[in-house]
Amino acid sequence: MEVRIGQRVSRGMLPLLALHTFSEYYRSEHKPPVTAALIAANTIIYLRPSLFESLIPPIQQVWFNPHLILKNKDLKRFLLSPFYHIGEPHLVYNMLSLLWKGFQLETSMGSVDFASMVASVLLLSQGVTLILSKSLLLFFDYDKPYYNEYAVGFSGVLFALKVVLNSQSSDYSYVHGVIVPSRYAAWAELILVQLLVPGVSFIGHLGGILAGLLYVKLRNTYSGSNPITLLVRGVTDFLKWPFKFLPRRGRITGRGTVGTNRAWRCQTCTYENNSGLRSVCEMCGTSNGVDGFSSFQRSSRSDGLPLDELRRRRLDRFARYD
Repeated sequence: MEVRIGQRVSRGMLPLLALHTFSEYYRSEHKPPVTAALIAANTIIYLRPSLFESLIPPIQQVWFNPHLILKNKDLKRFLLSPFYHIGEPHLVYNMLSLLWKGFQLETSMGSVDFASMVASVLLLSQGVTLILSKSLLLFFDYDKPYYNEYAVGFSGVLFALKVVLNSQSSDYSYVHGVIVPSRYAAWAELILVQLLVPGVSFIGHLGGILAGLLYVKLRNTYSGSNPITLLVRGVTDFLKWPFKFLPRRGRITGRGTVGTNRAWRCQTCTYENNSGLRSVCEMCGTSNGVDGFSSFQRSSRSDGLPLDELRRRRLDRFARYD
């Protein structure tokens, strides 16, 4: 089944990606916004809708090519190439991997720290890949395989995220059917992907793994705040600034306690009182304590009513509604 989306013709994988992403966000208590924004950005760039066509360069202008980047000092290729994909399977596989890793990392780290980490490992992976390609040219004269290689995709960032996610893990993971320690899962996937999927960028994936290791090392040795985190937090605070002047709904000022309408169960007769505004049990008259336990327990049954009598009163109360 083919579905036209924007300027692309989808063969069913993009709707499945959208359905899976929506399902994960719908059923999850935590809905990480940065992960959703990254998936949306990669998908929009791939689809190139006519509304954003003038803002999104064609893929021919953003291929990651070490020779062209260094020769022309082309920051556009350096920064934008991770967000481009050569086909629908390439995009969907990477975005499903981002969805899984992003949910775990952003939920545990927080959105600001996660956004700064993604920006950091993106720059590191691109930089390490560039240095590796240039080094192989200088020391081994590897010109065609790596220095003039064209590559795009979010895989380098995903390999770095995998390293960060599993850096402190002592569990085991399945990597294409092979059980390996989670700390070495990225290395196993690097080798298996090269064997199973010909044509992928080995140097780009290796750069992502080394970028993840470098990021973990820097975070463990540097106790200060990440400069990128400070930048992201500053942008976030700036965007939130206009909303500070909007009135907040439901806010109550003043002293005293505010009651709730939540039901509570009497600890003496187990009757379910429907209104939390009542401080006395409707069945037996026992007071509801502020700590959730009835004052009847603390008064050592000072009213002298036995439990059998309380149960009888409860039955009588229900009988009046028959």
